[in-house]
Amino acid sequence: MSTEVYFYRYASPLGGITLAGDGEALTGLWFEGGKYCGADFAAWWEEKELPLFQTTVHWLDEYFCGKEPAFVPPLRLEGTSFQKAVWQLLLAVPYGITCTYGDLAVQLARQRGLTRMAAQAVGGAVGRNPIALIVPCHRVIGADGSLIGYAGGLEKKRYLLELERKGRRSHR
Repeated sequence: MSTEVYFYRYASPLGGITLAGDGEALTGLWFEGGKYCGADFAAWWEEKELPLFQTTVHWLDEYFCGKEPAFVPPLRLEGTSFQKAVWQLLLAVPYGITCTYGDLAVQLARQRGLTRMAAQAVGGAVGRNPIALIVPCHRVIGADGSLIGYAGGLEKKRYLLELERKGRRSHR
């Protein structure tokens, strides 16, 4: 595993997206200006075109054209074991489908042999997802169906869910 960190900028219909990777796997994907997007990438990461980034750009191009990409770029999810477990659940949420924080909490509790898990704890991990879009945290909604908790902003979340809804309907 490489210790170097590289970044690449992608222009999406929703504004700039920063990709980060170590040359082998994607380690970050954030909407620029989002809650957890670092402002000083250039200070300690090198901007570089890599095959990894070109693969991710291909994924993003397909996604923003309203298609469900048939592949996932190599990912390296870095976080606590709890966060990683939540992010793995997110990867299983199908394109164009939503789930609630409570749904994820029930699944995680079942996996861990627990009777229950706090949806708020799951929400904290969802909110810290380092690879937006590909690890689809935007597909998680409130128990009442409301759009809550998206680090990229609720307008982006609304756009993404509508894009997927239309894409799912047109590709049946």
